[in-house]
Amino acid sequence: MPVQYVLGEWDFRDLSLKMRPPVFIPRPETEDLVSLVVEEESLMYEKNSGLCFPVSAPHPVILEIGCGSGAIALSLLHKLPQSRVIAMDKEEAAVDLTRENAHRLHLQDRIHVLHQDVSYSSAKQLLLWGPVDFIISNPPYVFHEDMASLDAEILRYEDLDALDGGDDGMRVIKTILALAPSLLKDSGSVFLEVDPRHPNMVKDWLQAHSNLLLVLRAVHKDFCGKPRFLHIQKQSR
Repeated sequence: MPVQYVLGEWDFRDLSLKMRPPVFIPRPETEDLVSLVVEEESLMYEKNSGLCFPVSAPHPVILEIGCGSGAIALSLLHKLPQSRVIAMDKEEAAVDLTRENAHRLHLQDRIHVLHQDVSYSSAKQLLLWGPVDFIISNPPYVFHEDMASLDAEILRYEDLDALDGGDDGMRVIKTILALAPSLLKDSGSVFLEVDPRHPNMVKDWLQAHSNLLLVLRAVHKDFCGKPRFLHIQKQSR
């Protein structure tokens, strides 16, 4: 059994989170995904601060798709004290654990956790606080053919639906991107963790779906030097 489940808790960034099977265990590289959102929010605030009129402190609204233990959502709430997060997951065990971790960290008043799958019918419910500034997700992105080669402990104990991204690893990624324009503010951003093979695939997919008005702004590498994180932005009409 993975040590995180044996101990019943694990650190992610500056937070100590409860862990229990089969909820997906956050990986160390995912901490960089959080950092990218924090950096982008800081850049946006600095840009707006240079305007001629006074700018209030940012109050970003963030949507996390596939919240698992709540690691990403709660780290963002911790780093961005004025932010609010809507976190969703299709697994009840993940929703319960995110809520439990939010209460443990006294962050429950700034997060709304939804038990539902990401789909076209879910868009209206996700606009609880209006259009969002950021969508962030570490979606299932393992190519289905690669699932059998994962570590035996992962296959035995973790939620495989949180890993299996379908034949091209992009089943959930495509749904997120198709929904993004209806959820984001103008110039809002999507941040995704992906397989190193995905950046070019996502770029091609976005070009083939130019009506979505989404542009791949940047590809960031993980600490192993592999292209791992995508920054995709909604263009203003």
